[in-house]
Amino acid sequence: MRTSFLLLPVVLLSGTGAWSEKPVEGLAADESLAKLMAGNQRYVKHKAQHPDESLARRKELVGEQHPFAVVLGCADSRVAPELLFDQGLGDLFTIRVAGNVVDDDILASIEYAIEHLGTKLIVVLGHEKCGAVSAAVEGGPAAGHLKALVAAIQPSVEATANEPGDKVHNCVISNARRVARQIRESEPVLKEQVEQKGLKVVAADYMLDTGKVNLIDSSSK
Repeated sequence: MRTSFLLLPVVLLSGTGAWSEKPVEGLAADESLAKLMAGNQRYVKHKAQHPDESLARRKELVGEQHPFAVVLGCADSRVAPELLFDQGLGDLFTIRVAGNVVDDDILASIEYAIEHLGTKLIVVLGHEKCGAVSAAVEGGPAAGHLKALVAAIQPSVEATANEPGDKVHNCVISNARRVARQIRESEPVLKEQVEQKGLKVVAADYMLDTGKVNLIDSSSK
């Protein structure tokens, strides 16, 4: 079902090729995940290497791109995937929207990365103190297109309503897991890729204070 909050996503479709780019065989999902988490460890320890930022890398990417992971993250300015995973140009296919929710446009963007760029890993990245999730948890009237955004998160609000602890963070985790499940079950492209072609979809949670990314759902199905 298509949602109507199209002003919110910041989708970085940075490739120069057309939608007809020939598919390539990308890095395996588990290798890609290990590479991401190693980068996050460097970031947490303030030992970031800032790879793939050179002039040579930029020129290399003029003709093609082969990102090793898709990251669907929040538009929050504190949660920049290339920084917190210590990656550079051409490494990540980054899609950012408040609340890291999913709609048809975002699914199409993910399908492009999987089918045409050879990416085998999708990470749905929620984060601590998410403003969009907070708005959904608090309830009340939402102005403008925020109504659609809050509605997209509402199932996770209801699912965690009776859980003890931090209501917002509980909902952040539930929302990331639910969106990961939506992606895995998206037909016809992504579900088939998960079941038959080695695609892995994981949910993760970013901590603002420590910079650490915690995997909260790493199942492939």
